[in-house]
Amino acid sequence: MKPKGIILFHGAGGNRDHQVFLEIEGVSKIPILRHNFIYRQTDRKRPPPRVHKLVDEIFEVSANFASKIGVSQSSLVVGGRSLGGRAASMAVANGLPSRGLALLSYPLHPPGKQDSLRVDHLHKICRPTIFISGDRDPFGSPALLRQYANRITSEVSFHTLEKQNHDPKEYATIAKLISNWLAVLR
Repeated sequence: MKPKGIILFHGAGGNRDHQVFLEIEGVSKIPILRHNFIYRQTDRKRPPPRVHKLVDEIFEVSANFASKIGVSQSSLVVGGRSLGGRAASMAVANGLPSRGLALLSYPLHPPGKQDSLRVDHLHKICRPTIFISGDRDPFGSPALLRQYANRITSEVSFHTLEKQNHDPKEYATIAKLISNWLAVLR
């Protein structure tokens, strides 16, 4: 089944208007929702809550968006940048119906803390997944990301952007990669 919509969730310090989300929306051929987590809607300086609260919010947002555009949740792609992508991946691992996962700058571990990996849920994901990250991302090297992301039991695509960190500035390239991936997702 071709994807019928995409929902993108922002990183810990970001919001729905991150330039990469705007670029993805600009090339998207399907409906897109750029969602601000509730903690960002109420106070722009407030730190994020524990990730499990964001997972609960993702379940609700996905159901509401699917209903609004008249499609099943299982036809939606979910994902996002950094914390938003991590929370989306955890939601899918916890049973959120989805067509796939789009993960930008996945935070594999906190900077400098490779012993604090955020990978325990990856083996529960059985949806096509795309990872796009910079080769200089302090939240996880491309090699380490591949090692752990291969626990996902569905097709996984990796794209590493050269000379880029945790917030790659190649927004148009990222948007094109997402668009091309969505086009072949069946």
